[in-house]
Amino acid sequence: MTGPGPEGEALARLFEGERGRLTAVAHRMLGSRADAEDAVQEAWLRLARQGDPHGIDNLAAWLTTVVGRVCVDMLRARKIRPEEPYGEYIPEIEVVDDPAAAPEADAVLADSVGVALLVVLDTLGPAERLAFVLHDMFAVPFDEVGQILGRSTDAAKMLASRARRKVRGSHDTAEGRGRRRAVVDAFLTAARAGDFAGLLELLDPEVEWRSYSDRGLTAARVAADEMAVRAQRGVRAVAAYRPVLVDGDPGFAVWGPQGRLLGLVAFAVSDAGRITGAVTVRGPARLAALDLPPELTGGAPTP
Repeated sequence: MTGPGPEGEALARLFEGERGRLTAVAHRMLGSRADAEDAVQEAWLRLARQGDPHGIDNLAAWLTTVVGRVCVDMLRARKIRPEEPYGEYIPEIEVVDDPAAAPEADAVLADSVGVALLVVLDTLGPAERLAFVLHDMFAVPFDEVGQILGRSTDAAKMLASRARRKVRGSHDTAEGRGRRRAVVDAFLTAARAGDFAGLLELLDPEVEWRSYSDRGLTAARVAADEMAVRAQRGVRAVAAYRPVLVDGDPGFAVWGPQGRLLGLVAFAVSDAGRITGAVTVRGPARLAALDLPPELTGGAPTP
């Protein structure tokens, strides 16, 4: 095991040079900063245990392989029971106004990896998720992805392609973004009108739902009828709303009768026009921790 001394210090400096990238990979894989840091720390421990670290031809690739496999193991072991809090961390998210997908919103879409995308990533199997994250987000060649997964290059391509269809859907074009916004607008209209049947038509049979509040994070798969009931119940507390993009996904900021910002809600919409994921952020402490634009923090919009 590499210990203190010039050689150990040099290895530590090399590792620290890779830490930011490795943490970014692990964060996108695991959806939790704390879990990502644990995965990267495990990679360091394995590197430090190497008898001869100079025998590693490509340190960056070796570390990526280790972190990738650690993340896959963590995903396979992870068991999230419905409605059970499993962490305090909320991913960094970008919230912008959504006046029909303004130009500044396009930049947010480019590499969005916030809460709404994490909802969709959670629907992927560990191998699909790793292939998509490494190749599509970090440009790791498919032959290297295959080696990390212990599969062929062609198999890695197939995994990434399958994941890409689930994750990207119709997000990539202005027309697709307009379709997603139309679905979300229709959902809000149906909820405000008490149109239960209309809500069911817009919802996938099971919706991946996450709620970040001052009490922590809860995650669940919610049946369409239960999601419709929640939407109808929640909209009764809303006095005003404003369309926003939350990491590129259409949603709303909502205010209560006293003009206080109640929270944010964002939706993942499939190519078929069904809502497959929902994310809510609420609670004074949670909202205060976000870097929200002034138009959201300055009070409720006038009708």
